[in-house]
Amino acid sequence: MNAEPIQLEVHGHVAVLTLKRPETRNALSGEEMFAAFEVLFERLNSDMNIRAAVLTGAGSAFCSGGNVAEMRDRTGMFGGAPAQIAANYRAGIQRIPRAFQTLQVPIIAAVNGAAIGAGNDLACMCDIRIAAETARFAESFVKVGIVPGDGGCWLLPRVVGFSRAAEMALTGDTIDAQEAFRIGLVSKVVPADLLLREAMALAQRIASNPPQVLRWTKQLLQQARTSTLDEALDTAGKFQGLAHHTADHTEAVASFFEKRTPVFGKDLPTANSVASSATP
Repeated sequence: MNAEPIQLEVHGHVAVLTLKRPETRNALSGEEMFAAFEVLFERLNSDMNIRAAVLTGAGSAFCSGGNVAEMRDRTGMFGGAPAQIAANYRAGIQRIPRAFQTLQVPIIAAVNGAAIGAGNDLACMCDIRIAAETARFAESFVKVGIVPGDGGCWLLPRVVGFSRAAEMALTGDTIDAQEAFRIGLVSKVVPADLLLREAMALAQRIASNPPQVLRWTKQLLQQARTSTLDEALDTAGKFQGLAHHTADHTEAVASFFEKRTPVFGKDLPTANSVASSATP
């Protein structure tokens, strides 16, 4: 087994991230796991050749959430007085949703199996979710006597709406892939053996578009979760002004009139330099 908690593979313009802790059903625990998200996302942000990403799990589960054995033993994040546990969460699992907020690359969750508790929230941190028929989902924190400490009560309503999120969080019930599709938690359900193929096909369709414009569009979508219309319009205008002066815009328009496939990504600066120059 790979020693790293998350395996990175790059296929053309698509990065595939695989949680590699099948012995814990890919539980989100330990400094190595928390740091891996931060380090890998920083790497993806700095590489403009990466235009989309896919996140999946090794073994039978996507992610089983927190480590229940550590909860029982009051070790790791779960040790100490209440104030210490709150600090442990800030220094631990809460780094994952914060890392996702910094990720500039569109990311698809390919949910291959159980996505339970923090695993369900991990799927919600992604921009798009595709599920295998074998996938199962639960916002199950109440079943072990705790609350969604990783931001689930912020994430889930933005995916399925308040009422559905409240039902999932307050009952802790497990739902299957078809129910997840019905309520909008996932956008597609496919046979398990086709999951990665379908996720890669979608990622490649995304990656066929201009890399910097993809990142700006994702930023606008993220901002829209909390901004007013005026704030969203102001940022969109600033990004649009920059977009009209990119080589990729010129190439897109030229290829439209010349009826050919465009070639994007020539002579782009680094993601960090573009982001710093484009931040409103």
